[in-house]
Amino acid sequence: MKVVLFCGGLGTRLRDYSETIPKPMVKIGYRPILWHIMKYYAHYGHKEFILCLGYKADMFKQYFVNYNEFLSNDFVLSNGGREMQIFNKDIEDWKITFVDTGVKSIVGERLMKVRSYLEGEERFLAHYTDTLSDCHLPDIIDFSEKHDATATFLAAQSTQSFHVAQVQDDGLVENIAPISDAGFWINGGFFVLKNEIFDYMKDGEELVVEPFHRLIQEDKLVAYKYKGFWAAMDT
Repeated sequence: MKVVLFCGGLGTRLRDYSETIPKPMVKIGYRPILWHIMKYYAHYGHKEFILCLGYKADMFKQYFVNYNEFLSNDFVLSNGGREMQIFNKDIEDWKITFVDTGVKSIVGERLMKVRSYLEGEERFLAHYTDTLSDCHLPDIIDFSEKHDATATFLAAQSTQSFHVAQVQDDGLVENIAPISDAGFWINGGFFVLKNEIFDYMKDGEELVVEPFHRLIQEDKLVAYKYKGFWAAMDT
């Protein structure tokens, strides 16, 4: 399946970095966040990517056009540095499509702008590029196919130390509890989408608002509940 990666936003919640570097290009070790997410999908055999670019799109293009395999692989340097033998390669079998989807576009608009690159795909994957999980990807795909859902997303539970309060109109608190105990499920940013999702979308709409509510009315939206590791990279 093709993988659509939304990586054109301003990254305002990672402001210290994102004023100069797009959030998905912030490094974890030797490689940027985006690379680690792509490696996750490639591990399960999904190696054809569509990057929905916007803010500082040139940095994504420069990075992959000038990709250095030696940074994350073992190698032998010889002949005074003129010859290099790299033992492993990361992206040799990846296919990456770079699409400028606008600096200020919302996720739904970005998806609409890459529709032509998804023709002929019965299902495709999509990701926000700022969440990580150790969820077994084939399980999400199998769950989606079993339910024949138009859209499926990974539902996660927050482990942050917020407390959720039930408050009456007059301010009287009825209950307060850690968010992890409140039973709330969060959109985890991992999607499996059928191509017919575009039939439920209109120009200028956010993916998980109007289109998803239309799917809810037809019982075509499902969530894969996952209680394992999940985290958002906001700070």
